[in-house]
Amino acid sequence: MKNRKERCRVAKFLQQIGLLRILGLLFAFILGFNLLSACNRQPVTLSFVVPQIEAEFWKPLIEQFEARNPNIRIDLANERQNNQKVPDSTDELKREYLSDFDGSKPPSYDLVYMDIIWVPEFAEKGWLMDLTDKFDQEKLKREFLISEVDNGVYNNKLYRIPFRTDVGVLYYRKDLLKKVNEKPPETFEDLFRISQNLKRQQVVEWGYLWPGQRSEGLVAMFVEILEGHGGFWINQNGDVGVDQSVAIDAVKFLRRTIEQGISPQSLLTYSDSEVNKLFLDGEAVFLRHWPAFWVDANSDKSSIRGKIAIQPMVHAEGQGSGVCKGGWGFGITKTTKHKKEALQVIKFLTSAAAQRQFTLAYGSVPSRRKLFFDPKIVARYSHYPELLNVIDKYWISRPRIPQYGMASCILQEYLSKALDPVLNTYSPEEAMQKAARDTKELLRMGTYNCP
Repeated sequence: MKNRKERCRVAKFLQQIGLLRILGLLFAFILGFNLLSACNRQPVTLSFVVPQIEAEFWKPLIEQFEARNPNIRIDLANERQNNQKVPDSTDELKREYLSDFDGSKPPSYDLVYMDIIWVPEFAEKGWLMDLTDKFDQEKLKREFLISEVDNGVYNNKLYRIPFRTDVGVLYYRKDLLKKVNEKPPETFEDLFRISQNLKRQQVVEWGYLWPGQRSEGLVAMFVEILEGHGGFWINQNGDVGVDQSVAIDAVKFLRRTIEQGISPQSLLTYSDSEVNKLFLDGEAVFLRHWPAFWVDANSDKSSIRGKIAIQPMVHAEGQGSGVCKGGWGFGITKTTKHKKEALQVIKFLTSAAAQRQFTLAYGSVPSRRKLFFDPKIVARYSHYPELLNVIDKYWISRPRIPQYGMASCILQEYLSKALDPVLNTYSPEEAMQKAARDTKELLRMGTYNCP
């Protein structure tokens, strides 16, 4: 009986060894098959495009990603030989997307590097993948600027992950204010008074410089002036406010800067670079611009290096400041065949390490909060901690509607005609009434024939 039990125990043990051996062989086969498949698998290629001025700064990040992820290749369209579609500007990049996504062929791009104001339009047209279940939005809001995360959402769905941010600021010459014993201005009247005082003493040629050429830059600046007067353009309910008295006052303020010699008439036709040059040459005390201007103003060749500071846009008495939100981030084309790989790329490119590297190389503003206090970044851009404070307290968005491009076109058209006191095509009242009329028609019909 005892021998029989021993024989059964041995037989059972041998059976277990055999089963383990079979399982081991099966595991080795599966592992080997997967390794062989991985070796034979062709790398996935993902494509995206950026404004040409940024292209060279993206190449190091792409090389780093590909080194860590050998099965994914990134095709930066800007680097293609004989590429006839390289976008030199933001407007050209949008035209490239509109042409590519609206065509009969599948889109050329897997990732969509986009301006903050394009999200509603691209999402509404069904061009973007819904990222809502791919990212924890509460975590995003802890790590990124809330304003950036919020502007990546449309109809309660997440479509864009922030990369770099932007916001309008008022630059001022702190040395000139000290010279006439003035504090930085808080109100529009402060700005006027200080400008007139410095002009009267022949310290500067001009007081306030702003982007007056018909462009999106004019609109971005105007929404700050509008906010400072207590007005609005298009609110969340779809109401149009550009014909209200406070909006007309905002137009009158800008026109008055030209009429009273605080701003040059030439602003209405000057490019950004021409406006910048006036300030860099020391001809004005105030300039409305984006944070990137800090790099030029503090370069070794700049005559105003170390003499400038930033603050939010001024406001009317009893009102508050507003700074217009800009920024860029990544979405994923809805039709891409490589969604998993595209998510890998986005997570890498929007990481703290990637943003830090790009910020130091390009001079842009990161969208991750902790980078505003990064020692190396602050050593180069000492105003970033204060800039974060400005963003958090005063940011405002342009209307988040799919027809934004056409709404902006309407506002640009009538602002340009109202601001020129020489041509005087329309009074501020006439211009804003017409702008309100056409904007309401746009929202009702969904389209507008932009000249």
